[in-house]
Amino acid sequence: MPKFIVERTIPGAGELSQEDLHQIAKKSNQVLKDLGPDIQWIQSYVADDKLYCVYRAKTEDQIREHAQKGGFPVDRIQVIRDMIDPTTGE
Repeated sequence: MPKFIVERTIPGAGELSQEDLHQIAKKSNQVLKDLGPDIQWIQSYVADDKLYCVYRAKTEDQIREHAQKGGFPVDRIQVIRDMIDPTTGE
């Protein structure tokens, strides 16, 4: 399945409490369970006013459906074409 990165604007995201993040993750997990095995949340990075979420899904539409059902904003969805890290340059 392709990997996607999802950019979400959430003002004050970097100041969310651990309980807030727990509730967001809990809601996401509930929606994912309802959608079935063709979409998987890998991880999310919390920045000041953004969340950057990595998913595996068969289609971009599945990610949009997850966002809509969970009440999550979506600014942009992009396919992850490749990944590099410091060892790539060795």
